[in-house]
Amino acid sequence: MDSNYMNWFLSSLVLIAYLFGSGTTSRVLTRIGERKMAAPKRAKYISKVFNFAIALLSLFILFFIWGVDYHGILVFGSSVLAIGGVALFAQWSILSNLTASIVIFFYYPARIGDRIRIVDGDNSLEGTIIDITMFQVLIEDDGLNLINYPNNLLIQKPLIKLDAGHHHPQA
Repeated sequence: MDSNYMNWFLSSLVLIAYLFGSGTTSRVLTRIGERKMAAPKRAKYISKVFNFAIALLSLFILFFIWGVDYHGILVFGSSVLAIGGVALFAQWSILSNLTASIVIFFYYPARIGDRIRIVDGDNSLEGTIIDITMFQVLIEDDGLNLINYPNNLLIQKPLIKLDAGHHHPQA
């Protein structure tokens, strides 16, 4: 078999594997989201992150199959990463909030509708989780104020999950 045909055959297999992998990942993450009673849009966000990683892996495999010169790609990639690294260093909270969002999706004990207390000394707060986004958790306090609490801080602070009807006056 001609090597060009073999490359096309292997490329087709990679494409099929990508489509199967991304579809399966989306379905699995949707089921996990349903089991954890997460908002459907949260599962979509997390799916996009995982599918992006699968797409990058597939692209690198295709580069290998077709014998693309990695030197040029590595120079370009390292330049993009250097610029991205400087930008993320300047805005480190963006990356930490995205990472915390993934952790919250898989492992966090509180869900939308739960009443919680975040213990943070004089800055403690109590309320009901209204939404969990990629960057923050929206909490409604007893005064009906909407509080945007960053995801990265949420996973660092102690959290008390309260009963739905259990209200504590703030000291």
